[in-house]
Amino acid sequence: MPFWDIAAIVAAAGLSTGAALFWITRQRRLTTRPSPDATRETHPDGISFLFDQEDLHHASDTAQQLYRLIPGQDDWQSWRERMLNRFPSVPEHPMSNQPGSVTVPARHAEDTATLKLTHRGKFTQIHMNDDRMINAAQSQKLRALHRELADLRRASDTTPHAVWQVDSTGKVTWHNAAYEDLYNRLHNTAPLATKPVFKVTDTANESTGRQRVSTQSKADGRKDWYDVNAVTVGDITIFHAVDVNAVVKSEVAQRNFVQTLAKTFAQLSIGLAIFDRNGQLALFNPALIDLTNLPADFLSGRPTLLSFFDRMRENRRMPEPKNYHSWRQEISEVIAAATDGRYQETWTLETGQTYRVRGRPHPDGAIAFLIEDISAEVSLTRNFRAELELGQSLMDTFDEALVVFSSTGVLTFCNVAYRELWGLDPDNSFADVTIADSVHEWKRLCKPGARWPALTDFVRGYGDRTTWDMPAKLSDGTDLSCSVSRIASGATVIRFVQNGAAKTKPRRTKVNRPSA
Repeated sequence: MPFWDIAAIVAAAGLSTGAALFWITRQRRLTTRPSPDATRETHPDGISFLFDQEDLHHASDTAQQLYRLIPGQDDWQSWRERMLNRFPSVPEHPMSNQPGSVTVPARHAEDTATLKLTHRGKFTQIHMNDDRMINAAQSQKLRALHRELADLRRASDTTPHAVWQVDSTGKVTWHNAAYEDLYNRLHNTAPLATKPVFKVTDTANESTGRQRVSTQSKADGRKDWYDVNAVTVGDITIFHAVDVNAVVKSEVAQRNFVQTLAKTFAQLSIGLAIFDRNGQLALFNPALIDLTNLPADFLSGRPTLLSFFDRMRENRRMPEPKNYHSWRQEISEVIAAATDGRYQETWTLETGQTYRVRGRPHPDGAIAFLIEDISAEVSLTRNFRAELELGQSLMDTFDEALVVFSSTGVLTFCNVAYRELWGLDPDNSFADVTIADSVHEWKRLCKPGARWPALTDFVRGYGDRTTWDMPAKLSDGTDLSCSVSRIASGATVIRFVQNGAAKTKPRRTKVNRPSA
């Protein structure tokens, strides 16, 4: 074979071999170069979303875990609510009709993260660019944050109190499940970001930081009450609404009860002063003003116990103490006795009036003092006692022995002649002296033959109620004339008259009941 033919064959084989090596090398380079999909797969913690108009079509695993968004269930609004804290300029709608990309910066300058929104027809792809690399420690911390976020979300969704937060523009950026239920019950619609569930004003209770809000359900017209507490952190205000229907009902019931008591106490003639556990006057009625002559403005100022009694002493509405230096000690003893419910005294004033003062303990350490004017009662008792003494003195002047039994047969009165005739003193008996006891003694000192059973039946009301006489004879032979008569209130008076000049005085004995 000629040399040139051999050279041509060798050259052709070399070119073919070179071309083959070049193609193989190029294919290796192409296969080892990472594709865009492969690049995304090498960053499993990347955060990306894909929206089909308003509906969430797809989200990366990290995005689903971090923001708790479920494709096919959540939409643009729920995604936007979760992004507003970090990216406040996120658009309200996808704006898929504007092609191209939009970059949304983070709120704070030190936060370099951005959201890149890319519009392709009706689809909107969102990718969060963050220069911070996630290493193993950060990945573990992120998982811990995911668990904490799940715990917090579970706690917020299971609490019975409505909780929501509002940004500086007044829009609701987050709420829990109880808020959504309350909103639906009150407004019969889903929660609106531009309209919070309550119209909360800027005024609040200075001591508690709360304000009470009333609402009326559109469904049944029921009026509910809530205590709303607002806490501001930065430019976010967090509201907590607590259902206080039970508290309001109890307050109304207590207020009605106090009003009823006040109306009742206003009609009492007994002065009432109730001091709370701190020793201050908490409640009083008009009768207390009349009895103590204390001004109403002084009582309304809630004076203490010591001030109250000091002013009463100054008005001469209580006895003047013998030793003024021990006055405070005496008042302390009065308070201690009232706390135990042992205090009860009768005050005789310089004006001639008589007061009955009682101290009674009340629940929760309170003390109640009751002041009653018993001047009329004391005067009536004194007059009645004087009349009794006058009647007793008058009956003691009679020579006839008189004894009176009540309708139940109990001895209520006898004169000196009766005591001397029978030698009896009923006042010294340890128990009530009855007609049976008296007849037992009379029979012992008399001879048989008198109609004692008939007399007993008459006193007890069993027999004839007309006046009748009965003869009797003492053991010494003295004749007695016994006259039995009915008087007022079913009582019976028995008169014993001795016949003859001889009048003996039997031995005085103590009257006891006959043994069975």
